[in-house]
Amino acid sequence: MSRELLYLLIPLSCLAAALVAGFLGPRIGRVNAHRSAIGGVGFAFVLSCVVAWDVFAGNHFNGPVYTWAISGGTHFEIGFLIDPLSAVMMVIVTFVSLMVHIYTIGYMAEDPGYTRFFSYIALFTFAMLMLVMSNNFLQLFFGWEGVGLVSYLLIGFWYERDSAIRANMKAFLVNRVGDFGFILGIGAVLALFGSLDYQSVFDAAPTFADHTTQGPFGSEWHWLTLICLLLFVGAMGKSAQVPLHVWLPDSMEGPTPISALIHAATMVTAGIFLVARMSPLFELSSTALSVVLIVGALTALLMAFVALVQTDIKRVVAYSTLSQLGYMTVALGASAYSVAIFHLATHAFFKALLFLAAGSVIIAMHHEQDMRRMGGLRKAMPVTYVTCVIGSLALAGIPPFAGFFSKDAIIEAVHYSATPGAGFAYAAVLIGVVLTAFYSFRLVFMAFHGEGRMDSTTREHLHESPKVVTIPLIALAVPSVLAGLLLVNATMDGSLFGSSVVPGGVPEELDMTASGMLAHVPFAVPFWLALAGIAGAWVCYLWKPELPGKFANRWRGIYRVLDKKYGFDEFYQRVFADGARGLGHALSEWGDRRLIDGWLVNGAARVVARTAGLVRHVQSGLVYHYAFVMIIGLVALMSWFLFR
Repeated sequence: MSRELLYLLIPLSCLAAALVAGFLGPRIGRVNAHRSAIGGVGFAFVLSCVVAWDVFAGNHFNGPVYTWAISGGTHFEIGFLIDPLSAVMMVIVTFVSLMVHIYTIGYMAEDPGYTRFFSYIALFTFAMLMLVMSNNFLQLFFGWEGVGLVSYLLIGFWYERDSAIRANMKAFLVNRVGDFGFILGIGAVLALFGSLDYQSVFDAAPTFADHTTQGPFGSEWHWLTLICLLLFVGAMGKSAQVPLHVWLPDSMEGPTPISALIHAATMVTAGIFLVARMSPLFELSSTALSVVLIVGALTALLMAFVALVQTDIKRVVAYSTLSQLGYMTVALGASAYSVAIFHLATHAFFKALLFLAAGSVIIAMHHEQDMRRMGGLRKAMPVTYVTCVIGSLALAGIPPFAGFFSKDAIIEAVHYSATPGAGFAYAAVLIGVVLTAFYSFRLVFMAFHGEGRMDSTTREHLHESPKVVTIPLIALAVPSVLAGLLLVNATMDGSLFGSSVVPGGVPEELDMTASGMLAHVPFAVPFWLALAGIAGAWVCYLWKPELPGKFANRWRGIYRVLDKKYGFDEFYQRVFADGARGLGHALSEWGDRRLIDGWLVNGAARVVARTAGLVRHVQSGLVYHYAFVMIIGLVALMSWFLFR
């Protein structure tokens, strides 16, 4: 089998699975539908592992497989770039997707849209694979918009709910804002370089490092800074960075399996992948890097604070995703691109684990998601509990779990970064460590410890989820423990990603090996901050459970700000949504009804009618009227001849 055919089979197997489950699902039945979907994605995972093995053996590929169009010498192609970066992403995407597919059998067992859901998530995987495997901006945009489209379908999967419809519309519109900047960036790339091929653009970029273009009001814009900022606007939308983050928490309106897929390995990681892939361009613009760094730091810090006051178990994990995406973005701004992808990889495992664990709890609680009505689930759900604790430890950055290595590498990269804004970012990520550990174990303590706060019927019927749910939890728990240990050495010495991203970010003199980082734990500030966060959660929710209520009453203003998520949703609703609606109403009322219909159409009709009403008196039908007019005309004519 040729390599090109092997690469094609990976996304096409997911597409075939989506088509079979979607179009033939009602005919072949539920079991065959999920078998086809799982089989297609499982096949893609196996082939992705084969490709990764081949890539790390030194066999890379970069070339077109299909020419879509040629215009003005510009080739619009479908092609693949298979290097360490894309290979790692392919394995992560297909593995997490496979676990979500298996988990879906149990979670969606009673849903009437069972086969449709499998079709959507398989199609989602196809679009993400096309994105990460692309070697040009055209295919990148195809995959980019593909994941956006399918996310709209998945978030609004339960379309009979008004909240789901509002959520998928919000996701669609907010991402259109980011995508507008993204496509402008692609246009700027084509205008400057005359090519959409990654390698051609990267090779030519240094020669355009100092090129400027004329901006408004006589200003000069640095071309590469402009391109990078426009591309980053697209990344802000997909990866939910402040202020384009508001869609991601509302995506919880979709079923839990898709929450895990969106938040862990697919859509939200697309922006991080984009900036990492474009690292040769971003490295030529310190301004763009500074913007990336500050935006990431704000997201990491602000969203961690919001997670502290959430009571919906899925929304706690959702705001955790926002904060962790901020950490990845901070790493990108610090030029630690490989570290950002490292955290993306570890985060994919433990965040998918946490979402699926939350879904397991929701199943046991008969779809109750409020943590204030949970408690005491530890004994009834031991597998879910243990896996959730593993995911929380990884998220909090406790050694030797996966999140410890990647998060500490980010903190060190920011600490030593010379990018403007690095001081603020360093303080933000350190504060974020405390907050992350606190809200992670707040979830664990509120859901699994203490006395049960659910109704008696629910308490009597509490039991562990079926194996089809717990097996994916166990499978994701393993890399949540081991992924950091296995990947940290290769990531930090540059051998994992090689030349697929620009190396750097962490000084070479630091001992960033697994053994070195573990040996440094007793002296590491982030470790003690994480322990402090866990201890704080234990005090507030197990030892002194009355404290959170007292804090909320005493600091009512701050609590209200956090509960309102800083007012972003209300601001966008009033200014943009209501503003657009008001503008539409004004254009309809004044522009259409009064101006066009009232004045132009109906006004013209009224003028014609009134004119006709006046003119019709000339044609009375009476002979003496006509004779009188003739006499008057004759007198006037004679007078003109006499007196001229």
